[in-house]
Amino acid sequence: MSESKSGRPGTRRVASPAPLAPDLASDSTRDLPGTSDPTTAEFAAVVGGPAGKHALIGRQRFMTPMRVLLLLALVFLSLGWFAKAGCIQQAPNGPGGELGLDWSGSRQYVAMCYSDTVPLYGAERLDEGAFPYKKSWEEASSDGTTQIRYMEYPVLSGLYQYGSAVVAKAWNSVPWLPQALAVVVYFNVVAVGLVLAWLVTVWATALSAGRRIWDAALVAASPLVIVHGFTNFDALATACAAGGILAWGRKRPVLAGILLGLGGAVKLYPLLFLGPLLVLCWRAGKMRDWGIATCAAAAAWLVVNLPIALLYPSGWYEFFRLNSARGADPDSIYNVLSSFTGWSGFDGALYPGDKPLFLNAVTLLLFALVCVVIAYIGMNAPTRPRLAQLAFLVVAGFLLTNKVWSPQYSLWLVPLAVLALPHRRILLAWMVIDAFVWFPRMYYYLGVANKGIPEQWFTAAIVLRDIAVMGLCAMVVRQIYRPSEDLVRRGGLDDPVGGVLDRAPDAHRITKTGPRQALT
Repeated sequence: MSESKSGRPGTRRVASPAPLAPDLASDSTRDLPGTSDPTTAEFAAVVGGPAGKHALIGRQRFMTPMRVLLLLALVFLSLGWFAKAGCIQQAPNGPGGELGLDWSGSRQYVAMCYSDTVPLYGAERLDEGAFPYKKSWEEASSDGTTQIRYMEYPVLSGLYQYGSAVVAKAWNSVPWLPQALAVVVYFNVVAVGLVLAWLVTVWATALSAGRRIWDAALVAASPLVIVHGFTNFDALATACAAGGILAWGRKRPVLAGILLGLGGAVKLYPLLFLGPLLVLCWRAGKMRDWGIATCAAAAAWLVVNLPIALLYPSGWYEFFRLNSARGADPDSIYNVLSSFTGWSGFDGALYPGDKPLFLNAVTLLLFALVCVVIAYIGMNAPTRPRLAQLAFLVVAGFLLTNKVWSPQYSLWLVPLAVLALPHRRILLAWMVIDAFVWFPRMYYYLGVANKGIPEQWFTAAIVLRDIAVMGLCAMVVRQIYRPSEDLVRRGGLDDPVGGVLDRAPDAHRITKTGPRQALT
């Protein structure tokens, strides 16, 4: 028996490290995947089973869902770093036995550890301390001619590489710090920034998921993070894109636009979100908010790009020049067709310096058609689609029709897929297939003469990936037209990241009889 403050026996004292909340009830609105999802229930059985019916959900003081998700992300990012660590090994292979990077025996492909970060350190002249977009160099082309080259990445991506190179050189200039080759230190500096960016992606996606916060576990623990988290700089763009969606959901269109504009200065895809927002805002009669977000996005993009474009116009234009001049990448559906049929492409054999004009026109036209179809779905569906659903369809359509699908681009889809289609088993199956493509890709690049694999083995894996992504798109469209099957909408919810669109009545909608003015 304890004694109360008043000294009267029989009254139990309540000891708490912090004031108790007035409502001590469990959070009955939160989705519990241990009981609602069969796949998660099987995993939960390994660690003691799902939460019991008397568990106090949402009352954790330290191990909150957000902290668990961030720790899970760190585990998978660590696995991703170790997956690339084979490509930053050092060996005494330089003049006089000096240390150099050991890529002997095509290590980057055999160990499947290739990362763009390592070769770009020298290829973009970052090892010389050169400022991107100002520095130019001559590069020999396949026909024997030379060409003036500049930094080939969008402005924020290029400045991030330059800033990381500066930090790496500063690290190596301090003698009492652990030393390594400059490119090795550079890779690790880049990796630290990408880790922070992916943690922001997980954090923003978890908040956007609302009561289904555990859906973000598939962002934190995606197999694609292990394979592509450090392949390129795309985590910077996913952080801006996820932050933009969260800001829009919190009814902050200016901040949403700024983040999307900055994301567009890293990789252009976050700017694609303005298309779905246009459709949804038009249908809901919220065009003012769309205009604010779009102006903010344009302003943010211009603030970053305009100084570089004015000071170094040739260097700034290099990204756009290369994208228009390059042919179909190995990952594109156009190369898949060529691989299996021997088709020479829309432009046929090109002379040195020629641009694939027909290929560029076809990709642009196909993506425009995809956007028209998605816009029709957004305006015609009986219930206004959720933002994440249309955004996923647009980005997936862009990747499927584009002439370039670099392997790390699949990271773009991960947060969007989790918010658009939170079916964990299906999403995990797609992510495993997409991550698996990396293995035949590396051995295709190795070459048959070096015990690699034929091109068709790789392109067959690309076909499987594309079919998986198209299957996800079909499921999203099905749930748009059958909102009762949408797990996010259960419990009477509309759109957790809709912002001003959430529960807003329709102002315009296309029906079978034509455009209709909705009564509000």
